[in-house]
Amino acid sequence: MDAIFITGTAGSGKSALTARLIQWYKDNSAFPVSLNLDPGSYKLPYEPDVDVRDYVEVNTLMDKYDLGPNGSLVMASDLIATRLDDIQTEVNELNPDYVIIDTPGQIELFAFRASGPYFVTNFQADNKASLFVFDGMLVSSPINFISISLLSSAVKLRLKIAQLNALTKRDLLLERLQEILDWSTSNTSLEKSLDNEKDIEYSILLKEITRFYNQAGFSEDLFAISNLTMSGMVNLVAALARILNQGEEVKD
Repeated sequence: MDAIFITGTAGSGKSALTARLIQWYKDNSAFPVSLNLDPGSYKLPYEPDVDVRDYVEVNTLMDKYDLGPNGSLVMASDLIATRLDDIQTEVNELNPDYVIIDTPGQIELFAFRASGPYFVTNFQADNKASLFVFDGMLVSSPINFISISLLSSAVKLRLKIAQLNALTKRDLLLERLQEILDWSTSNTSLEKSLDNEKDIEYSILLKEITRFYNQAGFSEDLFAISNLTMSGMVNLVAALARILNQGEEVKD
């Protein structure tokens, strides 16, 4: 069983991508299952095979401990780690080829508190990978692109597993798609875009950050996908196969 953790900022399309990956693997003769790890999710574009809300429920915590929405989400996220054994048992009983894990919408609750890395480390799977989702609309400026790239690297450092980066909403970015993809592979292209920033000192600082980022080996390719049309999914799934199974897809 391979585990794929879907991470990223709120509204970036994590749940939609989870649904699409489930569909893709099913259409290609594999047996995937979905695991919802977001205790605060209200409506999902897929029916979870295993759901953390069966063990941790935000509204119940609000009533029981007199917490507000944010406090209850923090507490719920921490409680996820205490139900790891139950969740693991449910997944193992299904015996899937892949488990696609939809993490909480608030990335800081999963990646930067102790419970998220604990769950990733102790969840039992043959191979694990994180798929960090770049919101295509959010990273359409070079400043935002650098900010989200740094966040992606921080998540990778926290979870300590192999990671790929996916750019969602490509169908809304067709005119600028190649430019954004170039930013992920070409420091020259990104610096050229930063030259258009009005604040020169700010632009210089961002260039220095970008150079260090690339020299340190944090720069990663982006796989542009559309959750609406599934465009780009072939390349994304192939890259996942390379890091999970050395390029060998699971077959019946």
